[in-house]
Amino acid sequence: MSPTITRVESTEFSYPLEDVGQNPDGFSLVYDPGETTHRTLFALQIHTDEGITGEYVGGSSPGAAQINTFADYLVGKNPLAREKHWSEIKRALRKYDRMGMGPIDIALWDFAGKYYDAPIHELLGTYRTRLPAYASTYEADENGGLDSPEAYADFAEECLEMGYPAFKMHVWGSDEWRDIDREIETVRTLGERVGSEMDLMLDPACQYETFADALKVGRACDEAGFFWYEDPYRDGGISQHAHRKLRESLETSILQTEHVRGLEPHADFVQADATDFVRADPEYDAGITGAMKIARMTEAFGLDVEFHAPGPAQRHCMAATRNTNYYELALVHPNVDNPIPPVYEGGYSDMIDTIDADGTVAVPDGPGLGVEYDWDYIEDNATGSVHVYE
Repeated sequence: MSPTITRVESTEFSYPLEDVGQNPDGFSLVYDPGETTHRTLFALQIHTDEGITGEYVGGSSPGAAQINTFADYLVGKNPLAREKHWSEIKRALRKYDRMGMGPIDIALWDFAGKYYDAPIHELLGTYRTRLPAYASTYEADENGGLDSPEAYADFAEECLEMGYPAFKMHVWGSDEWRDIDREIETVRTLGERVGSEMDLMLDPACQYETFADALKVGRACDEAGFFWYEDPYRDGGISQHAHRKLRESLETSILQTEHVRGLEPHADFVQADATDFVRADPEYDAGITGAMKIARMTEAFGLDVEFHAPGPAQRHCMAATRNTNYYELALVHPNVDNPIPPVYEGGYSDMIDTIDADGTVAVPDGPGLGVEYDWDYIEDNATGSVHVYE
């Protein structure tokens, strides 16, 4: 008899981030001494008649709202039929961005690993079990943290001493703080201080308002020998034509598609020569199933895929992918902790000190995702939004 899903449960909870606030526009987390920001996530459980539960913690409110529209479909179904469920739910969410698919698919993979008593990367096909990591910073601030080119370079040197082989900067993300000349100076200062010893990346997070600004900063990346240049434009990172034009004007490789949802738009972006590296994210791109489809498509084009953000699902995807380079350890800062929920037991961590002396992180080797969640913490910090489908 095949296993059967008996109940799907989603719990919203929050956790505090000390000395973290928002930039003047209110859209990004930044270092802000004395402030406390509360972040909201969702803890998902897929219960089965086998007594095995698929679990995942992450997601967003828009994604959770989508889960509300299709969770009933899963009840009574075989949790191992991931590809079938992926296809059906993809169609059902055709009018939306499909962000609700990721957490469900990851939880189904977690169930499968527990059911077969194997880590997910073994079910996918293991390529490696140690992952080179890069230090991916918080957004810049003017609060005494990452507030100058020198502060960025000092922090990059700290990360280099810790063992990180690569470093990525984010920029000043508000009209009040933005200064293209300062960003160009930061790129050059990083190149001068650590460029010969680390791979350097720049992610403006779609801040630049003109082609001219994107081009100026990109040419500074050329001069400093940056490894990649990511999402510069206000288009939200989705214009194939614009990024092809930028690509043709620069030596630095472009990394795009973090904000392009799903397999087919990723393939169209690659076919249009609009990027050099391809972004994928198991939470954003319809789960481990969707992210691995993107990775295999990218491999067919002879390109590399770079998985976005830290997390156990990302580690398993990267472990099963040949054509990838770095694990994103984010967000790091010299004065505050990474904004990671305190829900992991058993030693799993995505804090800045997670790397070993070689600058790598381990892939969990327990069944499924290979992590244990602190359900007492989740329940104690629940916001009252608990949805049960059975």
